[in-house]
Amino acid sequence: MISRRLFVASSAAMAATPALAGVHKSGPLERAREVHDRLLCLDTHLDTPANFARPGWDMMERHSVATDLSQVDYPRMVDGGLDGGFFAIYTPQGPLTPDGLMAARDYALVRAAAIREMVARNGRYFELAFTPADARRIAATKKRVVFQSIENSYPLANDVSLLRSFYALGVRMAGPVHFQNNQLGDSATDPKGRTWNGLSPMGHDFVSLANELGIILDASHSSDDVFDQMVAQSKVPIILSHSGCRAVHDHPRNIDDDRLKKLAATGGVIQINSFNSYLVTVPPNPEREKLQGAVFAKLRGLYSLSPIEAKRAVSEAAREMNALNTRFPVPRATFEDFMAHMLHALKLVGPEHVGVGADWDGGGGVTGMEDCASNWKITARLLQEGLRIDDIQKIWSGNVLRLMQTVQDGRAPAPPPPPPNAGGE
Repeated sequence: MISRRLFVASSAAMAATPALAGVHKSGPLERAREVHDRLLCLDTHLDTPANFARPGWDMMERHSVATDLSQVDYPRMVDGGLDGGFFAIYTPQGPLTPDGLMAARDYALVRAAAIREMVARNGRYFELAFTPADARRIAATKKRVVFQSIENSYPLANDVSLLRSFYALGVRMAGPVHFQNNQLGDSATDPKGRTWNGLSPMGHDFVSLANELGIILDASHSSDDVFDQMVAQSKVPIILSHSGCRAVHDHPRNIDDDRLKKLAATGGVIQINSFNSYLVTVPPNPEREKLQGAVFAKLRGLYSLSPIEAKRAVSEAAREMNALNTRFPVPRATFEDFMAHMLHALKLVGPEHVGVGADWDGGGGVTGMEDCASNWKITARLLQEGLRIDDIQKIWSGNVLRLMQTVQDGRAPAPPPPPPNAGGE
């Protein structure tokens, strides 16, 4: 437990916090829900843009994990009190060939466009954000906050300056790698091992340019060496947008205590994820993995189908996944497993350096917290642990917005405008 004394303090803090005035006395869960709904709640890693191009899939309609495998939509964001977050421009790692790099660039640009198109279609309910002030202003209007991030900067190809173009599109957070090593650095999970022993020369340029632009550097998925080098080189704090604690579950995608303390000492933040195999041990099962890969391959072919055909294909894929789970049961993490990582991080580095990046629509979800409609349960559990409400607000958005402001304040000053007629008559 964090501290039972703080549970009493949280009641006093609730009465003293203007934003929480008027909270009614009721049962613990009802009270927790009322508290949660008064917080600004952001998740730093939403893979939901993968669904935006699905024919017939609508962010404004209610979906379900059981029927179409998705975890975030507007109705469930309202249900869970999720005010928004960082919507990821994710690109699967492919070959480092001219054709592969060009295809990756185009893939990322299409996904970035899909995010903007979703917001444009639903402007009464969503709005793009670029600064911490934007997030607070948008949330005050009851719209959902849409920051943009890059997961896997493979689409930069061999020209790190393309990061400027993504910044112009609105990207405010970027991580260099995903499951495999690439031209920027080493992944935590590449079975081939190290390529660069950390960042590549281009990866170091990536860190410098991100600092110059005011883009948050994200070390989730990066190897320990990349993390160390990013912390050492960056002039501003970095983030782990969706990671866990190695002391709780020994997995290379999680961070060890020494590095977690180093992250906090430099002002950084770890956002706890809910990806099953990063929370509990899942033994390898080649047959299951082969069949699961075939299901995912079908989902990648959705985009050429009609809306009716796509919906039918997704429903079939969901049924196949459910059948696989019955035929090949695997250890399933629970909400308490997720909270074990969060509580460990809170005990080690305090509430100023911990947040939420559940990895919705990217593999996240545990028993008891299957989609974003359950987000409020985190607040309920933290209240039960005795955290003060102002600390819970830090966890849900205060820390990432503080880090974002530090990163933006540290960017290079804009060059002065050219003098009149500098380019001739």
